[in-house]
Amino acid sequence: MLRASKSSALAYGNCRIAGLIPDLSTLNKNTHLKLMGDFVKFKTMRDTPSLKTLGPLLKKPLFTSKEAKELGIHPALLSYYAKKGLIRRLSRGVYQSTESPPLDFQWGDLIEAVYAVRRGIVCLLSALAIYKLTDEIPRQHWIGVRHGTDAVSGPHLKIVRFRNLDLGKTTIELDGASIPIFDRERTIIDAFRLLSREVAVKALKMALKPGDQKLDLIKLQAYAKKLRVNIDPYLITVTT
Repeated sequence: MLRASKSSALAYGNCRIAGLIPDLSTLNKNTHLKLMGDFVKFKTMRDTPSLKTLGPLLKKPLFTSKEAKELGIHPALLSYYAKKGLIRRLSRGVYQSTESPPLDFQWGDLIEAVYAVRRGIVCLLSALAIYKLTDEIPRQHWIGVRHGTDAVSGPHLKIVRFRNLDLGKTTIELDGASIPIFDRERTIIDAFRLLSREVAVKALKMALKPGDQKLDLIKLQAYAKKLRVNIDPYLITVTT
């Protein structure tokens, strides 16, 4: 038995009175179902929020389904827009305006990855690469999350769980997109904790070279104390 909401039934009645659709009682079952299906589809499309609602998000390099939902756009509607070619679907839950230029080849995949991971933050090798503190090209995108998050690693994604995700958290502009990332000092301390000593020492040496961005040694030592890493012997080694 076909059921309709009270509002749909009222709208159908108004259309029936106006003569826009025939009296369903005079039709056979198949025609009845088809007309009701077409009517429900028509009403759904009529009540669908306009693409203009996404206006603020379409100006960004990319946006998430969560951001769209906050504007009243359901994820299913985003999929509909993507199928119609009105927006681009970059990855699960990540979209882009068709008028936006493609993301830079070097960082595009990383930006998509961190946007796709709920409350993710760029960390470790990926962060070292962004800060130019390693010569290694990461084969995976390293994204940090809190314990208990259901994100999982994949062929191109390395998920790392942290107890303290707020220490040293910052944002940077990368290829026009604002992304969450650990600052240089936290990234170096995490390298000593979670990567090889060789990678960590090299990152520390590169960070201490003269340049535009100076390493904040006070902050570095504060992070080391907070995360229980004895950084002093390495500082003495690379500075003497």
